[in-house]
Amino acid sequence: MSIGTSLASVYDPEKVEGKWYEYWKSQNYFAPSDDFSKKHFSIVMPPPNVTGQLHLGHALDNTLQDILARWRRMQGYNTLWVPGTDHAGIATQARVEENLASEGLKRRDLGREKFLERVWEWKRLYGDRITKQLSLLGSSCDWSRERFTMDEGCSQAVREVFVNLYEKGLIYRGNYIINWCPKCMTAISDIEVEHADSDGHLWHIKYPIEDSDEFLVVATTRPETMLGDTGVAVHPGDERYSHLIGKNVVLPLMGRKIPIFEDHYVDREFGTGAVKVTPAHDPNDFDMGLRHNLEQIVVMTADASMNENAGAYAGLERQECRQQVVKDLEAGGYLVKIEEHQHAVGHCQRCDTIIEPMVSLQWFVKMKPLAEPAIQKVVDGEIRFIPERFTKTYTNWMENIRDWCISRQLWWGHRIPVWYCQDCGEVICSRENPTSCPACSSSELKQDEDVLDTWFSSALWPFSTLGWPNDSADMQHFYPTSVLVTGRDIIFFWVARMIFSGIEQTGKVPFHEVNIHGLILDGQGRKMSKSLGNGIDPIEVIEKYGADTLRFSMITGVTPGNDVRFQWDKVENTRNFSNKVWNASRFVLMNMEEFEPIKVEKDELTLADRWIISRLNLKIKEITDLLERYELGEAARGMYDFIWDEFCDWYIELAKPRLFHPANGREKAVVQTVLLDVLMGILKLLHPFMPFITEEIYQYLPGHNETIMLESWPIMDQSLVEPEAVEQMQAIMGAIRAIRNIRAEFNLSHSAPVKVIMLFKDGHGMKWFEDYGSYIKDLAKVSELQLVLELIEKPRQAVSALLSFAELYVPLEGVIDVDKEIGRLEKELKITGVDIDRAGAKLINEKFLAKAPPDVIEKEKGKIEEAMLRKEGILQRLQILRGE
Repeated sequence: MSIGTSLASVYDPEKVEGKWYEYWKSQNYFAPSDDFSKKHFSIVMPPPNVTGQLHLGHALDNTLQDILARWRRMQGYNTLWVPGTDHAGIATQARVEENLASEGLKRRDLGREKFLERVWEWKRLYGDRITKQLSLLGSSCDWSRERFTMDEGCSQAVREVFVNLYEKGLIYRGNYIINWCPKCMTAISDIEVEHADSDGHLWHIKYPIEDSDEFLVVATTRPETMLGDTGVAVHPGDERYSHLIGKNVVLPLMGRKIPIFEDHYVDREFGTGAVKVTPAHDPNDFDMGLRHNLEQIVVMTADASMNENAGAYAGLERQECRQQVVKDLEAGGYLVKIEEHQHAVGHCQRCDTIIEPMVSLQWFVKMKPLAEPAIQKVVDGEIRFIPERFTKTYTNWMENIRDWCISRQLWWGHRIPVWYCQDCGEVICSRENPTSCPACSSSELKQDEDVLDTWFSSALWPFSTLGWPNDSADMQHFYPTSVLVTGRDIIFFWVARMIFSGIEQTGKVPFHEVNIHGLILDGQGRKMSKSLGNGIDPIEVIEKYGADTLRFSMITGVTPGNDVRFQWDKVENTRNFSNKVWNASRFVLMNMEEFEPIKVEKDELTLADRWIISRLNLKIKEITDLLERYELGEAARGMYDFIWDEFCDWYIELAKPRLFHPANGREKAVVQTVLLDVLMGILKLLHPFMPFITEEIYQYLPGHNETIMLESWPIMDQSLVEPEAVEQMQAIMGAIRAIRNIRAEFNLSHSAPVKVIMLFKDGHGMKWFEDYGSYIKDLAKVSELQLVLELIEKPRQAVSALLSFAELYVPLEGVIDVDKEIGRLEKELKITGVDIDRAGAKLINEKFLAKAPPDVIEKEKGKIEEAMLRKEGILQRLQILRGE
């Protein structure tokens, strides 16, 4: 690809990023090699919703994956990153239904087939939006292998798995308690229910004992469900009620006789110790009902209105029913008391509607036989969670897992591959659509109306995307995949299900490592949400700052498994970093005139050369080790510090005298060679993190190849690491920093020359500075550098700094107006005293302490601490200037 002759004066990501992404794609760089003998690295993208829009969570997740993919590709791995999208049953159907509503239509007005045509049309219109946005981020996934959970291959895999499990007796249909969403009008799984504490009430209700003047008092948070009660339970050891076991109560308002029985589930300390049992509307009551053979009476319809089993309350919405039931209980003398009570209420994760536990005919997966090997593989270390603490999160959940309700009362999704013969009642589960009943040959077959939970197909993603159930080349070479990168919020939804599905269907784990990252929070540490209005659109960030800036700002300092705050000042800092990289590269390239590559001999290298070459090689090992441990945030931070501080602020400055005033052409060629070699190493290390800017700069380097993507990842050369050079340079840098700090403390201009005296502990350290004192003179603007082993008398009005190898003095006499500086410091001392008194007065004011929020109080304490440190520094400087 042709480029210009020199870097532009200002980096413009808008001109650079789209250009290089299209080039990479057109050259097929994202696709793996056909050479399957090479070691492989494979990863599958957690599929975003097909009609979704890129959010910061996607951006972080895919940046982490892209860093790994680009790094492994440069290391020589045959790398495959599979992209794709999820059909997202409930979410997508809801979007299309909203669209229909704007036309005054409902899905049932269209019928199933016409409605599904509308959904596919919606998918065609909006389905590639998020994939285009992922391209803007720089995702180097193989788009030629892009998958969709309802494409032909994935659909074949879904049917194969369903039939496999059905034939093994691991999928069954039955009336069981499920979570029902009255708004989405479908069953949802346990992990799709979000529980939130809610202020409610505990109603204490009298249940009269049959043929007796006695009564039992039960406590409930949901009085409307009493209409479906079929028993009252007490704890076996509760002597208060032992004489009532085996008797009946008469259900208030309904007049139905229901038994009193014992069950260990009952907490004798909660409420009255007697519990109403509604098997059709509470999961714990359902289990008790099975143990005691109780009737299951469903009293609500699909929209959470009361049905005919609710008697006189039929037709009321559940909250209206609650109010009426409480009113009637009070009127009948059954209501004993009402207490304030906080309890957890389940809400639908999708729409936030309060879910209704309800007995319903649904399809389930038996989980215990699938969970046991999935737990063992993790315990044995065949799958490793990073961070390791998530191993316990995973195993605890799997050990207590309930059967998975996989049927959904939707139209969009994988329809359950089961047919019912309308003549003989035969149930047919088949890989192919049957045309006749195998039992009676009737052609009157009706397919099950329900579709599968979206997560059923997502659970197959690591192998369905590689061609399973066919024995494809991708399946043979890239499965199991190397690592899964995903957020901590879907360990249960997705990670666990992929593990047991992979083991059950392929006999192998789906991946060897699970790299868990946290959530992106706003600057105040809150989850981003529409209700708070604190969401950030990553596309807007990319348009303003560029994808590299967004990527690097999100991951710098991030640690595995921990949440990260999105902060605009971090974005600004990263933009500044991009400009620093650009300007440093531009400086290097502008000073390459008449450059011819040379072989540099070791004795031609200066201390600064040997130091930066050593530091680069040490940094190569550090970054590689951090990436191996999935500490990508620390790797990014390490790159930032090395490039900004060591390369730009130190080495380039030390290189300038030899570039601008070389002793000879050879000396200039040596420093040019070192600058280019180090810059090339930096660009390679930085490329996985910031792919666009590194490619643009790389294309201007002498001797570059077709793309930085195909360059080899740097390997540390131990022979180029000189510990003594690093130590010596650190000592010189320490002295320069000390002189610069003194300048800042005493308001000395950067250009004002100063004299420096250094008193050494031994001749070894002194020799370092004799050889390279020019570094101190050039970078600290020192007019005279005096190096001594003895000092008869310390200089008057001199500021000192204690270093590990020497004591450093900067005499101020003749450099500044001492009297004027004393006056300035005395004035600053008075202002600081006022600040201390003001903050101190607040902290002894009882009214302030009583009313102020804790963070405001802490802020005032911080002000005092800061002012006290400032006061101490001023007093020290005054002592020096007064000669005390």
